[in-house]
Amino acid sequence: MRISGGAARGIPLVVPKGDAVRPATDGLRQSAFSSLAAFVPGARFLDLFAGSGAYGLEALSRGAAGGVFVEKNAKAAACLRQNLAAVCKSFGRDSAGLEVFQADALTGPYGDTVPDLVFIDPPYDLILAVAPVLFARLTVALASKPEALVVFEMPGEIDLAPAGWTLVKRLGKGIRQPTVAFFRANRASPG
Repeated sequence: MRISGGAARGIPLVVPKGDAVRPATDGLRQSAFSSLAAFVPGARFLDLFAGSGAYGLEALSRGAAGGVFVEKNAKAAACLRQNLAAVCKSFGRDSAGLEVFQADALTGPYGDTVPDLVFIDPPYDLILAVAPVLFARLTVALASKPEALVVFEMPGEIDLAPAGWTLVKRLGKGIRQPTVAFFRANRASPG
């Protein structure tokens, strides 16, 4: 598994041994970032269920200003920190503006800056349980930035329709195949 584009393109990412994480495939990440191209430079991100940090690190490599990674598993968080150091070193960037929280994505800190992009890649068997909680929390967290985009990885057989959110685009198809869905909060009607 490697960074697929940008300044750190080709940098390998380490993942913990065993089944602690299910890394986003290079191809799916590349498709997602092709769709996000103009949205990434200068953006702040939040990477929930970060695992190896693949989504956030890809954003960083492609010009994101910084962001926050949230990962509960200690081994995965250790790999994420190692990957973050390698990616930053590869293009001469320090880690200022980047934070790693070893915490639960449902209750842990999201940092002090409202993100432009939120990446969510939970264990697939938890999606239906965690999605309503995450979207409710993001509705509040992103209230000052209605243009923020949520990028949610899920298998093709799952369809999410979170209250107050619009599915803007979905990449990938097929049952038991990974897909990426892009959501944006519904804007309140004026007056």
